[in-house]
Amino acid sequence: MKKYPNIIILGPTATGKTKLAALTASKIKGEVISADSRQVYKDMNEGTGKDLIDYVIDGKIIPSHLIDIVEAGSQYNIFDYQRDFIRAANDILARNKNIVVCGGSGMYLEAALGLYKLIEAPIDDLFRAEAANLSNLDLTEMLKTLRPLHNTTDITDRQRLLRAIEVARAENSTNNQHSKNHEHPVTAENSLIFGIDFPREVIRRRITERLKQRMENGMLNEVENLLNKGLKAEELIYYGLEYKYITLHLTGKISENEMFSLLNTAIHQFAKRQMTWFRRMEKKGLKINWLDGVSGTERNAEIISSLFYSN
Repeated sequence: MKKYPNIIILGPTATGKTKLAALTASKIKGEVISADSRQVYKDMNEGTGKDLIDYVIDGKIIPSHLIDIVEAGSQYNIFDYQRDFIRAANDILARNKNIVVCGGSGMYLEAALGLYKLIEAPIDDLFRAEAANLSNLDLTEMLKTLRPLHNTTDITDRQRLLRAIEVARAENSTNNQHSKNHEHPVTAENSLIFGIDFPREVIRRRITERLKQRMENGMLNEVENLLNKGLKAEELIYYGLEYKYITLHLTGKISENEMFSLLNTAIHQFAKRQMTWFRRMEKKGLKINWLDGVSGTERNAEIISSLFYSN
């Protein structure tokens, strides 16, 4: 039985989450699981802000999970993440280590907390072959027998209708191994959640300064190398923010000055959306213990470890 709670560290971009998570993990004999939607990709380091050097504490590398696990160019989804998160969390617990989850992707953080019941519902070719002889009305009646029709768009488009039936059938399957939330090793009930907060003007300055530093560290070269390896421009644009605007610049769509200005603005907007998501998490009943970022990483790591052991 786990003696201590799990630790969740969240916050908007450029607040120093990685360093705080690694330092906290070093104090509580823990390992870090990333809750970032893009850090799963290999060869995407500066653009995703992996800050791998931050995992080195007192000359020792703090173990981290769900970073660099899939090839750039692939599309990794929230179901993939929750599946891999459960595996990583169980592995950490099996070795009597403690879990420190770190990230700024609200949906991935909620998936890490087991707040979604994500069902694996692969395309069913046999069902689709049989459904070819059925009308949309027939398929709608079939969907009604599986679940209530909350989303009318599911029945106005045939492809959405077919997919809705596949998902509903998977949800209703008692054999689906991912449908039991109690199997999730990390929950809101067994976790302490901490958020890093800075004054708005400080966040704005940190975002811009960090962007300049990442540019100096070779973020343009990173994206150019990905294009040279064969990734298509649209594949990189799919990943958004840094990869979108740098790709647009490298393909001649915008100038370097336009790239920096547009990207800087987009990251500021992204940080606001992150905070909106975190506030919504609180409204849904999750208690977030907000830490003053100005106090410094060492001080906040002491606060977290103190509360960890007192619980």
